[in-house]
Amino acid sequence: MDWSAERAAGLTRLQAYLPRAGRDYARLRNHDLGPQHHEHVSQLSPWVRHRLIREEEIIAGVLEHHSAEGAEKFIQEVCWRTYWKGWLELRPWVWQAYRREVALGLAEVDDDTRLSERLNRACQGRTGIDCFDHWIAELRDTGYLHNHARMWFASIWTFTLKLPWALGADHFLRHLLDGDAASNTLSWRWVAGLQTRGKAYLARPDNIARYTEGRFRPGSSELADAAFEVRDMAEMGDPRPLQAATEVASGKRTGLLFTEDELTPELWLGDVAISTALAIDCSADRGPGTVAPLVRDFTRQAIADACRRTTAHWDVDCEQLDAAVAGREVEDWVRRNQLEQVVIPWTPIGPGGDVVEVLAGMLESHGVHVVTPRNRWDELAWPHATHGFFRFRKHIPTLLDALAGR
Repeated sequence: MDWSAERAAGLTRLQAYLPRAGRDYARLRNHDLGPQHHEHVSQLSPWVRHRLIREEEIIAGVLEHHSAEGAEKFIQEVCWRTYWKGWLELRPWVWQAYRREVALGLAEVDDDTRLSERLNRACQGRTGIDCFDHWIAELRDTGYLHNHARMWFASIWTFTLKLPWALGADHFLRHLLDGDAASNTLSWRWVAGLQTRGKAYLARPDNIARYTEGRFRPGSSELADAAFEVRDMAEMGDPRPLQAATEVASGKRTGLLFTEDELTPELWLGDVAISTALAIDCSADRGPGTVAPLVRDFTRQAIADACRRTTAHWDVDCEQLDAAVAGREVEDWVRRNQLEQVVIPWTPIGPGGDVVEVLAGMLESHGVHVVTPRNRWDELAWPHATHGFFRFRKHIPTLLDALAGR
């Protein structure tokens, strides 16, 4: 798969896949046939994660080729990503607890030489579990894993290798091109039995053999046959209300600031008058360890593509910065361009959201008006992420009607 980090490449991939988004997807989506044979799934996630292409664009394209019933499974899969993001947006403390869990896991590794050795063997693909070692190599070499393989991997990491679940989630977040705070953190929590209390996911040898079509056949004694209780530092609690978005004020000299979480601002903020633009690369903040070069390169190129489109749409300069040096550079950008207002498209909970929170506070302390508009799809969908996906799923027809303008 050629992961070209441009919107045009994502749209091309989408158009090529649309005919298979109906019955073929429903029938074959769980089959992991190896890195050169993932054609049964769309592989759109690296573009969607950065919103080089948008969820509503994908669904609209699907509905031009299939009925809502015929493509129900694929549409639900797109909506899972929206649901996870909304769920975490209503519970930001779960993300903060995950960050603490990673730090604690690393401290435990430093204090326990046997745990450290097990972690190193797992990360280097030297566990002796053939399928797991293969997936580590595929992740390292391609920045991608089939969704079913991600579930098997997380289960083996947690229950067979008995490694801290959060360190596995951190490894994924730093190596996946589509590494997303919500989808990644909450999927690992689900496998570990934390997201749905007491319902962990166990990788089964027969399931792996079936859905890899015999590529891997782990022995019955190789994988854990029972889950155990996993530590959880997060207090689930009731969801908070969705934080209110803010609107752009007219008559102010305005700049646009965005991260890799929102790389098509021209599609929904195109009517806003801006004088300059700035893109912040937050990919190095995905975790405390080294972020994979594939991830860093994809993010830089994706941001560069967004900057080109931003320049073309608004006829303004669009600068690109790394989050590590953003503080003073953002202040300088505001001064040079005599900005009174900065528009920051709503940045969801995660590394980008953490960076934006700091920058917004700094701008406001300097008397700059900061506005954070939210796109219509998220505005409509996120408030329904209060409980499990199956309750959220009941609202999908309403979302589809809104997408169609009904």
